[in-house]
Amino acid sequence: MSDSTLTIPEITVRDIQRNMVPAKLYQEAIRREPDSAIAASGALIAYSGAKTGRSPGDKRIVRHADSENDIWWGPINVPIEDPVFRINRERAIDYLNTRERLYVIDAFAGWDPEYRIKVRILCSRPYHALFMHTMLVRPTAEELHSFGTPDVTIYNAGRFPANRYTSGMTSKTSIDLNLESGEMVILGTEYAGEMKKGVFTLMNYYMPKRGVLSMHSSATADRKTGETTIMFGLSGTGKTTLSADPKRLLIGDDEHCWTDHGIFNIEGGCYAKAIFLTHDSEPEIFEALRFGAVLENVVYHPQDHSVDYFDDSITENTRGAYPIEYIGNAKVPCVAGHPKHVIFLTCDAFGVLPPVSKLTPAQAMYHFISGYTAKVAGTEVGITEPQATFSPCFGGPFLVWHPAKYAELLAAKLMRHDTSVWLVNTGWSGGAYGTGSRMKLAYTRTIIDAIHNGDLASAPTQVDPVFGLHVVTACPGVPQEILLPRKTWPDGADYDRTAKKLAGLFRKNFEKYQAGCSEAVCQAGPNSE
Repeated sequence: MSDSTLTIPEITVRDIQRNMVPAKLYQEAIRREPDSAIAASGALIAYSGAKTGRSPGDKRIVRHADSENDIWWGPINVPIEDPVFRINRERAIDYLNTRERLYVIDAFAGWDPEYRIKVRILCSRPYHALFMHTMLVRPTAEELHSFGTPDVTIYNAGRFPANRYTSGMTSKTSIDLNLESGEMVILGTEYAGEMKKGVFTLMNYYMPKRGVLSMHSSATADRKTGETTIMFGLSGTGKTTLSADPKRLLIGDDEHCWTDHGIFNIEGGCYAKAIFLTHDSEPEIFEALRFGAVLENVVYHPQDHSVDYFDDSITENTRGAYPIEYIGNAKVPCVAGHPKHVIFLTCDAFGVLPPVSKLTPAQAMYHFISGYTAKVAGTEVGITEPQATFSPCFGGPFLVWHPAKYAELLAAKLMRHDTSVWLVNTGWSGGAYGTGSRMKLAYTRTIIDAIHNGDLASAPTQVDPVFGLHVVTACPGVPQEILLPRKTWPDGADYDRTAKKLAGLFRKNFEKYQAGCSEAVCQAGPNSE
């Protein structure tokens, strides 16, 4: 039945289904989306069409006098004028008004009631509604009853293209954000991850205004002591995999905020890469992809509806979205105290960074602002193999303020709470991408465990001659030669050349941030010799 109590300006569709439960959204998807199916595990299988990853080059932010001086304008935050936003908004609404039935999801971004924002999604696909019901924090019945006016409204008209001749458009895809009105308009892409990251981008603007550090990170807590760890990293570096640790409590796998009284997860679900997923390798994630979860762009066998997680014929960026409580060790509500450890995860495609290093405060700022990693195949449209990249704050595509804003907030919190900072490489060993091999997940897990249990607090270290890092040289359960990357290369001279090449890329990248950093931070990177 339609919800006659819900009024959305300019929407004339009478049949608006508000906050359908997952079982009904399953029915809607199977009935109205012919390609949808139910996996043998019970998850809903859905397809996002031509776009199977984010389109960061098509994101736009409305230039407005109230926020213009706050925004880090450039290739990440491309401005559009308000009239252009209104054209795209009207185009989206006109499309939605042609649909027989629309779906509305009301939910929260953020588990902390003091800081959470109310989000409303308006869409025409049941798959999108179920995805956001899964990924946001689900209100109680009482909270839904008193939900009121949302802080953020998403108009998802992804099946309808943008007009590429409209000023500022570079393709038929456009993801437009209006910080003042709290609106997001999606045209020309049905990839559900655009909604998730759009909300995160808005939180990356709203939270720092309140002195809160928003973070592209996962977070876990010790089962006994409650001590927490934050892990930063872009997609493909291991945030989700390493946070799904049965020995610890999961606070969240991707997006968090650090306030004056602790941390909280922005999301109510997890969005994990599903390619090559097996029960043996990641049992917690594998078992979480059941009824209520969404499997995106996977291939399944029609005979028994079993999913072939090794089939990448549609995309390497196959994904699974599931409620966080589907992880048995989830800490719900997803709030916790101040972190004891901060870990920067990097996927080094050059194969020269050590598996684990302890960072000084100045090095922590340098590597946070640098955000070195590799774009992993399938994460973005057009990426077919890992590519070295620098993403400030390990979340460049989603920043709104200048990176220095987030770095200043992080520095203050690290100092105030005496938090240790580590750099962990989950990338290549024994050579660069194409010659070496990816770091064994078992070794990385052992390193993370050693950080948590205190084994690395007093472990021996040696200073890397190129990067200046305090490289941990002994870790129980990890071969010593693995910890010193030069020893894993067949040709030491080749390693030296590659290390100097990467060091040069670090220095060149950091030039754009030097003016806003202290001398100590500027000197904390690789040497120039």
